[in-house]
Amino acid sequence: MGQLNLKETTSVSYERAEVNKGYTDFSLRVNLTTTDISINPIEEAVKEKFIGGKGYDLWMMWNAVSGDTKWDSPENAICISSGPLGGTPGYPGGGKSIVTTISPLTGVPIDSNVGGYFGPYKKFAGFDVIQIDGKAEEDTVILIDGIENKIKVFLASDLPEDSYEMSAALTHYFDEAKPVNVSVVTAGPGAEKTFFGCLNFSWWDAGRKMVRYKQAGRGGIGTVFADKKVKAVVARYGSVSMKSNNPADLTALKKVTKAHAKEISTLDPKQNRMAVVGTTHLIPIMNDHDCLPVHNFKFGSHPESNVIGEDVFQHIFDKGFDGCWRGCTVACAHGVKDFSPFTGPYRGTKVFVDGPEYETVAGCGSNLGIFDAQTILEINFYCDAYGLDTISVGTSIGFVMECFENELITLDHTGGMDLSFGSRYNTLELIHQMARGEGFGAIVGKGIRRMKAIFAKKFGADSSFMQDIGMESKGLEFSEYITKESLAQQGGYGLALKGPQHDEAWLIFLDMVHNFMPSFEEKAEALHWFPMFRTWFGLCGLCKLPWNDIVPEDNKNTDEPAKVIKHVGWYSDFFSAVTGRKVGPDDLITMSEAVYNFQRIFNLKMGYGTREHDTVPYRSMGPVTVEEYKSRAKRYDTQLIEKYSMDISEMDTQAKVAALRQKREEQYELLKDAVYERRGWTSNGIPTIETVKRLGIDYPEVLEVLKKNGIK
Repeated sequence: MGQLNLKETTSVSYERAEVNKGYTDFSLRVNLTTTDISINPIEEAVKEKFIGGKGYDLWMMWNAVSGDTKWDSPENAICISSGPLGGTPGYPGGGKSIVTTISPLTGVPIDSNVGGYFGPYKKFAGFDVIQIDGKAEEDTVILIDGIENKIKVFLASDLPEDSYEMSAALTHYFDEAKPVNVSVVTAGPGAEKTFFGCLNFSWWDAGRKMVRYKQAGRGGIGTVFADKKVKAVVARYGSVSMKSNNPADLTALKKVTKAHAKEISTLDPKQNRMAVVGTTHLIPIMNDHDCLPVHNFKFGSHPESNVIGEDVFQHIFDKGFDGCWRGCTVACAHGVKDFSPFTGPYRGTKVFVDGPEYETVAGCGSNLGIFDAQTILEINFYCDAYGLDTISVGTSIGFVMECFENELITLDHTGGMDLSFGSRYNTLELIHQMARGEGFGAIVGKGIRRMKAIFAKKFGADSSFMQDIGMESKGLEFSEYITKESLAQQGGYGLALKGPQHDEAWLIFLDMVHNFMPSFEEKAEALHWFPMFRTWFGLCGLCKLPWNDIVPEDNKNTDEPAKVIKHVGWYSDFFSAVTGRKVGPDDLITMSEAVYNFQRIFNLKMGYGTREHDTVPYRSMGPVTVEEYKSRAKRYDTQLIEKYSMDISEMDTQAKVAALRQKREEQYELLKDAVYERRGWTSNGIPTIETVKRLGIDYPEVLEVLKKNGIK
């Protein structure tokens, strides 16, 4: 081990539970207040109903918190699981962790699906799920050592401050000889000072001989981590093979793994080239279809988008294998070598940047009017180093820039910084201020919902205008897609349980481009099936990209091409092979539906989870300003005339904006009605008694929450 100075305060030896059919059937709890470490069996009934991953996280959290628990309450728990399929080497996207906590931004459970080696290592070390609660008095490091079979807690007063240096130091400290055996979870100084702190999950890049990172970005999980004074959680484990999950049918597992991996290796070069350009291939696609956020989601395309798209990044990304789990053929986790920042503490130093991905390029690039790859790389680097979610950072600063350009805030408020769209240097200065908790950056770091209240109260800003342009729902900032022409995706964002994140339902192309769901009923069906199937990945410890970002060559000729049914069949085969639980495609939806409805009721337990909380800002539905309307005047005029049978000959643009708004807001409310009915919820968005009984989640405490909300 290295020479880093850590003071061991607690050490518990344990008998490591062997993985059987994807499960260890044990959980680990670390209480930071008491430093108690407990290892507990997971009941078979919980395993049967909650599957693993996000399901286990939610169950553990449900039993840890009350309806009065706040994000910074000691009893708030951070739970990390990987699911029964997580840790399968060679299966595309097979190494995910799922992290949950009560969010500082939303007040309800937030979940984030993240790569890196931690989830599999933690499981192979003996634990399907870990729960961290309480609060430490001093900075703390937790070690889960599956090689020496020990759980240790250390006091850490002298660790490097940022995530990059800290993860590297701890990796070498805990296994200098074989750093590949170590995965580290860290936050950073920005997580401590903002409400949208992220967590960095590491893996050892053997080819480059360095620590790499993926982020559990959404909802401020890193902020909770920092509030508990956890500096890092470390998992250590040795070699991993196809046998590590001790699958029920190894032959069947090898067969489905080989089939899916081979298809991706063959088709990715012909389709999205993710092994070369990662998710930056989406930039030109989104721009061409008017879905790329520009200037705080005001516009959907920009003539300079080509300078921040795949054609640029394919030449910038360092060549080499870039999978965030062993043997993943998607290999989309690209990075940039020898990048030299021009601001901040790393100014003039050569660093490796993990990323950027589409969300960062769009959110911190086009959405801010920044069409410069080098600036985006620097934003990406510092957000990771500081532990900041690039989606919330980009969407929050976009809101600030539009407020600044409309004089809702001024130079007096921003500390003299011009925050007009395209202000590259001042954007970076804001991020540095966020990390320090200083200046105007300290306000921006509170997120859009709190900024709206602060700007109105302290600066006299127009509340109704900010409500229209502030791209948040449930308190969570929007991820980076323009939804004005996709009612289904408006619902995909507004009805998402944790807030507007695309990993629950991404329906823009199916709805807007392909018109696969013209009726409310068809949209409602899509807003049932797709969130349920996407939930399943979070239950099992998998990445969603191999499902529908790379598709079979004959997929367009199938009955339901949007679902990529061939892959759904492979996933059911995968689940059956590992767990021995024979399932078909429909079973995957049913098992997800139980957890999904449980999470909705969890929101209800925390004081949310009803219709009023499923609202979205009007900008996600249509044009807020005259300028915005005029940018697409032909489209909007045609819709008013042909779709709504309106005579617009005497209308000025402001009147057209108002008329279109009335129609689109009506449509969104009708969509809510259709989706609630399809999901088996009341008109107020609450699961009915019949629904919870059908799904087998009619536990006494669940029924009590429903009763308190008028459901009997």
